[in-house]
Amino acid sequence: MSRATPVGQGICLLLFAASVSAQTGHDHHSPALDATAPAATEATESTHVPPDPPAHPMEPMSGAQMIAVMQMDDTARFGVVRVDQLEWHPAAATLAWDAQAWYGGDYNKLLLRTEGERSDGSTEAASAEVLWQHTAFRWWSVLSGVRHDFGDGPTRTWAAFGIDGLAPQWLDAEATFYLGEQDRTALRAHLRYDLLLTQRLILQPQLEANLYGKDDSERGIGAGLSDIQAGLRVRYEFRRELAPYVGVEWRGLFGSTADLARSAGRDASDTQFVVGLHLWF
Repeated sequence: MSRATPVGQGICLLLFAASVSAQTGHDHHSPALDATAPAATEATESTHVPPDPPAHPMEPMSGAQMIAVMQMDDTARFGVVRVDQLEWHPAAATLAWDAQAWYGGDYNKLLLRTEGERSDGSTEAASAEVLWQHTAFRWWSVLSGVRHDFGDGPTRTWAAFGIDGLAPQWLDAEATFYLGEQDRTALRAHLRYDLLLTQRLILQPQLEANLYGKDDSERGIGAGLSDIQAGLRVRYEFRRELAPYVGVEWRGLFGSTADLARSAGRDASDTQFVVGLHLWF
């Protein structure tokens, strides 16, 4: 077995020294690297804050108890009064309203609704309805009840049958057929849509049309398409329950109804600036 030369021994010593130096240098820098590790961990943990555990864990409960706790009872009774329009027409010095109230559950309600106009301290034309509303389909309800017309001319009473609900694209739609005394018939269709410009500023176009089966000259109504009202209102909801608005409304009379209005010295069409209040409680 050969022995290492002095030159070979020197080379081995140099390699051993270099190895020790490299290991020492790595150990010198490792504390700095280790110091950054907690900071990186803290940064990662700061991006996610776990929620606190529940303060009051829920115990197992029956279906009736769960309904009571979550307030999801679809048979519960509640009541609402909603004034869609309480507005002033400055040019005609007229106060107009369109309001409804109901009481009941999700499937059956007693519904009261009224609309009309007052001018110079007297009611020109108004109606009040008492209806039973039953949810028949997912988005639609059927209506039945009684309508009473009052104001200028003799009063009229009608049996009412209709539908009310949400059409596609969230269009609020209502159509009611009326059957009155002396074989009188009428149909009212009403469309309304809320377009949210912001979460509080809402643009509401609406359209209403009335048709009658026969003339009623004492109340200024002719057979066929009687009138159309088209309005555009912008309201600002300080709260969902309270919203002032401004808008413009056009009303046109047609057929025999327009002839009766002209013979009485009134215009067959009119455009009004309106200012009003929308509220519910």
